[in-house]
Amino acid sequence: MKIAILDDYFDTVRTLPCFGMLAGHDVTIFNDHVQDTDALAERLRDTEVLVLIRERTKIRTPLLERLPKLKLISQRSVYPHIDVETCTRLGIVVSSSQHADTPSYAASELTWSLLLAATRQIPQQVASMKAGHWQMGVGTTLRHKTLGVHGYGRIAKVVAGFAAPFGMNVLVWARPDGLERARADGHAVAASKEELYERSDVVTLHMRLVDATRGIVTASDLGRMKPSSLLVNTSRAGLIVPGALLEALRAGRPGGAALDVFEEEPLTDVSHPLLNMPNVVCTPHIGYVATDEYEVQFTDIFGQIVSYTDGTPTNVVNPGVLANRR
Repeated sequence: MKIAILDDYFDTVRTLPCFGMLAGHDVTIFNDHVQDTDALAERLRDTEVLVLIRERTKIRTPLLERLPKLKLISQRSVYPHIDVETCTRLGIVVSSSQHADTPSYAASELTWSLLLAATRQIPQQVASMKAGHWQMGVGTTLRHKTLGVHGYGRIAKVVAGFAAPFGMNVLVWARPDGLERARADGHAVAASKEELYERSDVVTLHMRLVDATRGIVTASDLGRMKPSSLLVNTSRAGLIVPGALLEALRAGRPGGAALDVFEEEPLTDVSHPLLNMPNVVCTPHIGYVATDEYEVQFTDIFGQIVSYTDGTPTNVVNPGVLANRR
């Protein structure tokens, strides 16, 4: 099979032990990022299996209709960047493991790292020293503060567990099943979403981006936050109403943000307001970017390819395609 792997920025995938699962296949790895439809259609014209690294490249109908040899798209996690209905119409199988049993410890660790970096002003203090200055401000501690966790899935459970050693109180708001899991884990639950945002000193978002959660965090929610509070988002920018966070930060509620995800990615415009606010810490969507995490993810992704070539596709998100797949 002719396999193409997109957006492997640092040529990491071929170094993973699981890469051996593709032995015998014709594999091409692209290390740059291309979104132009014409350019992608040219480079993928002979591709039979397309491997995606999360949502780095959008796979839309105009591109799909120009890839007559494509049979399988294999990836992990959610797939808002793929026109799945078009794939079904064209006979292209989309396989995507939802990894329900394996939390991303890498994303959980980054969440806590951003929380610490923002509250103790670590990036700003480092920049001050590199500029030839000494201390540039006074940070805050976490002890006796309230960590508000919006959403309670695999990653949120791990993040909430980090709070106890730091002396933080945990308050959770989620769907009913999430609230039950939070209670079972010994955490307090909010009476409402409004209470979560009003009471929390830090709010961290942990939900998949699906139709039901898109824009679930509103300007009103953000406006309820304390002027001293912090919003952390390592999930997806689309959970927040477009533009609402920037306006809320300008209005002073919340008092700061720590972000790994953005409305447009990659974010390379150095004049972007979020990159120039002294109360915002930004990282370039690296929550899952760790070699250990890659090994876990690509074992699933390559396993889906092996299953497909064996004639038994797995984790198929468009099962209607199976009757007329290419």
